[in-house]
This record gives sequence, C-alpha cells and structure tokens, in this order.
Amino acid sequence: QVQLVESGGGSVQAGGSLRLSCTASGSIFSINTMGWYRQAPGKQRELVATVTRDGATNYADSVKGRFTILRDNAKTTVYLQMNSLKPEDAADYYCNAHSPSSRTYYWGLGTQVTVSS
Repeated sequence: QVQLVESGGGSVQAGGSLRLSCTASGSIFSINTMGWYRQAPGKQRELVATVTRDGATNYADSVKGRFTILRDNAKTTVYLQMNSLKPEDAADYYCNAHSPSSRTYYWGLGTQVTVSS
C-alpha cells in the first residue's frame, strides 16, 4: 500500500505562483511514476504532469512552459511548481503514484487551487 499526502494549494491571482507537494509513504519502493492530475468542477480529471523514477517527465500541453514537476532524490516527494497561473488552472489537484508490480494507481485526497482574474 502507498499513502499520498498533498499540500500547498491555495488562492492566488492570475500570473501568480504556487508550489504543490506530495509525499508518499508505505511501499514506496514499488512506485515508478508519480504525477499530478486536476479536476475542475463539471469536468473530467485530466493529467497535468508526470515524472518517472528515472526522471522522465510528461506535461499536458496546457501547462508546458509554466509548470515544472520535480521529484526528490529519495523518490518519496514530488513537487509541482506552477508559475504564470491562469484562471483556467483552478481545480482540485490530485497526486498520483503508479506501482507496476501491483498494477495499482494510488491517489491522494487532493488540494484545491483557486486562481482569480
């Protein structure tokens, strides 16, 4: 089992920045990819960014050049640095971890990001 705890959400004005953190505990050795997804009211959950254990990253087109995903050397914490925030970035942001060995996707409870224009 893997537990994920997010932090760092909040309210900012458009153009501002926020940094989200997600710390994993439990069977962290089994985790390969970690990432962030978001869900706005009335919309489906969508991928924001992912990073593999080897450091390969993937970003949604809508956040490229503005968001950066980072993973610490211990592989237990993943960060999402969000710059130049737009009102359309407002959503609940969820941390995700994938364990290939157990073929399981784990989710955090989410953290809310509000961006005012």
